[in-house]
Amino acid sequence: MIGRRWFTPWLFLLPALVILGVFLWGPAVNTAVLAFTNTRSIGGGSFTGLENFARLVADGDFRNALWHSLLYVVGVVPLLVALPLLLAVLVDSKLPFVAFFRVVFFTPVVASMVVVALIWDWVLRSDGLFNYVLQRLSIINEPVGWLTDPQIALFSVMAVTVWKGLGYYMVIYLAGLQNVPRELYDASKVDGAGPVRRFVSITVPLLRPTMVLVGALSAVSALKVFTEVFVLTGGGPARASQTLVPYIYERGITPGLELGYASAMSLVLFLLVLGFSLAGQRLGRAEVAA
Repeated sequence: MIGRRWFTPWLFLLPALVILGVFLWGPAVNTAVLAFTNTRSIGGGSFTGLENFARLVADGDFRNALWHSLLYVVGVVPLLVALPLLLAVLVDSKLPFVAFFRVVFFTPVVASMVVVALIWDWVLRSDGLFNYVLQRLSIINEPVGWLTDPQIALFSVMAVTVWKGLGYYMVIYLAGLQNVPRELYDASKVDGAGPVRRFVSITVPLLRPTMVLVGALSAVSALKVFTEVFVLTGGGPARASQTLVPYIYERGITPGLELGYASAMSLVLFLLVLGFSLAGQRLGRAEVAA
């Protein structure tokens, strides 16, 4: 009887496995296959080998999008590693109204990214709230094109991503702070260490594995950014804020329906995400072992 029941746990897992197979693994395998074809519509196309990848190397728009995605990682990740840590230390303290601040910082996390992007579009447009306040304070004389200036559009979108992610990574840090022995802080106070010294000598070293985790998660998220770019700038002006996922969407969904070429770009993006994930996992293990 025991031997006949080996499959019982799998019966409980079967619904989830079916859903994952249909909506995740199946499309992933199909994308990998399409990357080596010249498919331009659903159900059509022939095998072309590495032709799509050779085309990627010569595609200036792809290189531009890839560069912007990597720049996005460099610009966003350090802020999302450092700022949420400072917020977590703040809301973990005994300051008045801490519960209120926790709610305020976490509210953007539960808000829809589309809604957040539309709000920031209203704030950052040339005739928006931000320029109005800056002009009223006599900080600027003319409206700044936060979303229309090729030099700053990408950085404006980065700022929205950072603002949206602060609360999420703050919660991760708060969980890490619960594992820091309070006796260490008490002993450091007895030795005369101030808040900054305690932060540098106790909090940061003991939260290094959590910082690595936050860095890996935020890097992967930055590589896959789509909604902010799509809603705020559409990749413009003049592709100055175009990143990989919006460009993949543009080539695969727009009237050209270059599904094979878009799949090749998706495969490159998958390898980038995989590389960052494995690097984060290795660094995390090294920090835990240390």
